Amino acid sequence: MAKRIGVLALQGAFAEHIAILRQLGAEAVPVRLPEELQGLDGLVIPGGESTTISRLMASYNLTEPIKRLGQDGLPILGTCAGMILLAKRVCGLDQHPIWVMDIEVRRNAFGRQVDSFETDLAISALGGQPFHAVFIRAPWIEKTGPGVEILARLPDATAVAAREGNLVASAFHPELTADYRFHDYFLNIINGVSRDSP
Repeated sequence: MAKRIGVLALQGAFAEHIAILRQLGAEAVPVRLPEELQGLDGLVIPGGESTTISRLMASYNLTEPIKRLGQDGLPILGTCAGMILLAKRVCGLDQHPIWVMDIEVRRNAFGRQVDSFETDLAISALGGQPFHAVFIRAPWIEKTGPGVEILARLPDATAVAAREGNLVASAFHPELTADYRFHDYFLNIINGVSRDSP
């Protein structure tokens, strides 16, 4: 049976995530309301503008339900802005919308939109081939807690992807490439989790 994956569809690159997950055989559905979180096997929080997404989450009463799901073990993938929203600590910010992943991140760490870039990353969890990563006004990971595994680093050792249990975060946009391995990695985490539907 296909896994049911919600993609937070308030702002940002949610359509691209939905398309890739469907290509991989998942039942990917947009999430805009709290009731649409019911019965999910996993959730994707896409890139976009983290402040805007955070405000919209609060407006639609999604913040606390998503936080509870993350605390209860629902697999969640956060990309770019999604990584910021998952982090327990954000440099220079007192607000932590979901506050479930034991990482500290810095927003717009690489600079402005004009400083966006692409690079090939060695990600051992994805196999031997480099992963072509797209960074757009991206954050980076400054610190991690003891239970966090760094999945990818830039050549200067800057951490740009991590996993803590069923939570996965990336500073880059895996939905903007034709390489589906990062999404497949997330689906493999979901397939390894035994959950009863709410």
